[in-house]
Amino acid sequence: MTDLTNTDTQSSTTAQSNFIIRTFPVGPLQCNCSVIGDRLSGRALVVDPGGDADKILALLKELNLKVVAIIHTHAHLDHILAAGEIKNATGAPIYLHKGDQFLWDMVEEQCALFGVPTVSLPEPDHYITDDQSFDCCGAVAIHTPGHTPGSVSFWFDEYKTLIAGDTLFQGSIGRTDLPGGNFDEIKQSISQRLYTLHDDAVVITGHGASTTIGTEKQNNSFVRG
Repeated sequence: MTDLTNTDTQSSTTAQSNFIIRTFPVGPLQCNCSVIGDRLSGRALVVDPGGDADKILALLKELNLKVVAIIHTHAHLDHILAAGEIKNATGAPIYLHKGDQFLWDMVEEQCALFGVPTVSLPEPDHYITDDQSFDCCGAVAIHTPGHTPGSVSFWFDEYKTLIAGDTLFQGSIGRTDLPGGNFDEIKQSISQRLYTLHDDAVVITGHGASTTIGTEKQNNSFVRG
């Protein structure tokens, strides 16, 4: 489990010391799920609960955080499998971009395709819109289509942190050969939306290691800044 909370540097502000990000792999495909919270208010977001609901809920209890929203970067099964369980346990609403509703509706088919136990999910409570703000830790949604039509990244400006889902990876980008994928769109999303962020911003990817915007602008083999 990765704790990206900036509490140990001399430059930490009071706000930063209250900011919590815990990112850890969950589910059969080891999607990076993130719990993002504020120690002062006790409010939290759960991003991409792709499985292991018990692990997610245990961490929330450990950190004494109340979930106010369950938000998704996209609706491939490995990012959504535990959404219903987290909602049932916490009462928090589910957020998804409308462009990925068709994938959400196909979760049972997705499970069958990948050979994982079938789940049924409740309908999303709200649709995410581009530049939408969330009332927790200053989160703002950035619509970044390409991997899927409704792919969304979440930006935390005060903390220079981006959750990119499967749009941007360390040295790579998300697949575009799955239903709804579009190579030109993902390149545009990265170059015109994500690469305009701070070079030193931390990028939490959908799978694997984190990176920074500056590193990807210089070294990404698919999209250079």
